[in-house]
Amino acid sequence: MAKIERHQKDEKLSRIVVHKGTIYLSGLTADDRKADTAGQTRQILQKADALLKSVGADRSRLLCAQIWLKDVADFDAMNKAWVVWLDGAEPPARYGRSKLRVARYPCRNTAYRRRLLISGVR
Repeated sequence: MAKIERHQKDEKLSRIVVHKGTIYLSGLTADDRKADTAGQTRQILQKADALLKSVGADRSRLLCAQIWLKDVADFDAMNKAWVVWLDGAEPPARYGRSKLRVARYPCRNTAYRRRLLISGVR
């Protein structure tokens, strides 16, 4: 049976799960909820970099990204920050959605402009 590694966990979730070389990051949000869309995007992507690095991976190894935006009008600002962050790395498969509905419930904190879920490989 393949080992499942769980990192940075508490009683609710693991921030990172690794199975058979595939990395799953839990949903990421910005710390500064007052930042604009580009600022929140940069914060989230910095978190993704740190989490990936902690398990021996980086943004060049991404498989898929799921993006939730508070408002579809934020798409261009988010996309610009995303492309800068990729910095020439091969882009992953990507899915975007607006209205920030996660697990059937609206986002309780409306200051979050976006959330991101990422998977990749080592």
